[in-house]
Amino acid sequence: MRQFFFILVLLFSAEISFSQEQEKIEWVEGEKLTWADFKGTPKQGVAYEANTNSGISFSWSYSTESGKPVLEYAVVTNFFPLLSWVKEAEEDEYLLGHEQLHFDISELHARKLRKAIDEYEPDRNIRRDLNTLYEKIEKDRVAMQNLFDAETKHSTNKEAEAGWRKFVKEVLSKLSAYRD
Repeated sequence: MRQFFFILVLLFSAEISFSQEQEKIEWVEGEKLTWADFKGTPKQGVAYEANTNSGISFSWSYSTESGKPVLEYAVVTNFFPLLSWVKEAEEDEYLLGHEQLHFDISELHARKLRKAIDEYEPDRNIRRDLNTLYEKIEKDRVAMQNLFDAETKHSTNKEAEAGWRKFVKEVLSKLSAYRD
């Protein structure tokens, strides 16, 4: 039996120290974050009022034991409460919607990764190919998160925010076949 197992975990923040007991909330269709989920300590000296730390975990295995190639994978979108925070004075529903959209953008990219893997034809370079798919989608995810904050000015541009909310909802819907 020839089997490969590879796990990638990439989180939104480079300052994360991993622990086996890292608290996380998995993205679930129809479930929304609450301010109680934001358990981190607010960063001092930053202009924005809240921060969502979310990311995608990705695992896969490949086997030819059955006589034909079988690629199995899991892609999960997570929110990390201990690394996400809000300044108490700013706990309003509009801002919470902005933070939820960050989580939704991570799920949007998880769906893109699931789609890309579903369309992938395994060959001899599975590890390299899947890493390349993941790295591209993760780069796009980070870029979209940054663009979202830039265009909405961290939720203060309500017109831009409305456009982003509509856009993300539409893309999630288009990729609904790839929800977990």
